Amino acid sequence: MVMLELALILFLAFILDLLFGDPRYRFHPIRLIGRCITLFTWILRRVGLDGRTGGIVLVMMVVFAFLTAFLVLSIVFHRINVFIGLGFDLFICYSCLALKDLFYHTDKVIHALEGGNLSEARKEIAMVVGRDVRFLDERGVCRAAMETLAENFVDGFLSPLFWYLSGGILGYIFGFSPVMTAISLMLVFKVASTLDSMVGYKDSEFMEFGWAGARLDDLMNFVPARLSLIALFVGAWICRLKPSEGIRMALRDRLKHDSPNAAHAESFVAGALEVRLGGPAVYLDGEKDKPWLGKGNPDPLPQHIRRTAFLLKWSAWVAMGCSICVLVLLA
Repeated sequence: MVMLELALILFLAFILDLLFGDPRYRFHPIRLIGRCITLFTWILRRVGLDGRTGGIVLVMMVVFAFLTAFLVLSIVFHRINVFIGLGFDLFICYSCLALKDLFYHTDKVIHALEGGNLSEARKEIAMVVGRDVRFLDERGVCRAAMETLAENFVDGFLSPLFWYLSGGILGYIFGFSPVMTAISLMLVFKVASTLDSMVGYKDSEFMEFGWAGARLDDLMNFVPARLSLIALFVGAWICRLKPSEGIRMALRDRLKHDSPNAAHAESFVAGALEVRLGGPAVYLDGEKDKPWLGKGNPDPLPQHIRRTAFLLKWSAWVAMGCSICVLVLLA
């Protein structure tokens, strides 16, 4: 019965995200994680712990703080009323999924490009990428939009889903609360992801201090990035794209990025839509000679962004459907 509860929470969280996206308010759990990281970073660097040791301590402090807060609040709410407790668990799970917002931001980019407004498209894509958008032409904006869609499909959806499922199964096997274990691992992943985005930069300021957060993020995305090829293959087949070409391109180009995970979904998308992604890009700290994914294919156009979003929506349903089936079969 508890596995059905786990499946119901996950499915409702997915539907809430598709309907309403990520709510924007001051006390959003992910925003609280960000503020906590900022505070702990200031404290650690103030006392001289600004190297790898300080970065490791930062990871442990943030993980401990948020796991403790979640577990205490969940226990308290469940003791007050079972439905209040379930509502709290659902709220945290919903807050850890970020699929609709990704499509929302790139939809604005598509509309700007289709209206011939490159400056507006640059402004909108700047909301979700780190590169210097002043140097992007129309096709550069298209590549940036497709890359962020593909990469964040893993980081914003598939990885939280994977760790929720893994935590639920581990809790079930070892006799812990499957729901608490599932959401705990989901939260650990979101801590790792937020740490990577805030202090995991490869520059002089965070090269050592951000090492632990970046490595934890790489580790927790490792399996989901590779599993993404399965969901994307089925999604591409449903969308009548080129799933076989996506797999061929992923096997060829998936390890070309500095990140061990980022190019998996990106290279599949490049192959399935028969375009090229990546390539040299200008960031605020200078130009980076990134490798081409799908080299030999033409540059993407605005319609390719729309097709990518369509592919990822279907792939998300595939991944969610498989996860729900696993949980129901274990019930």
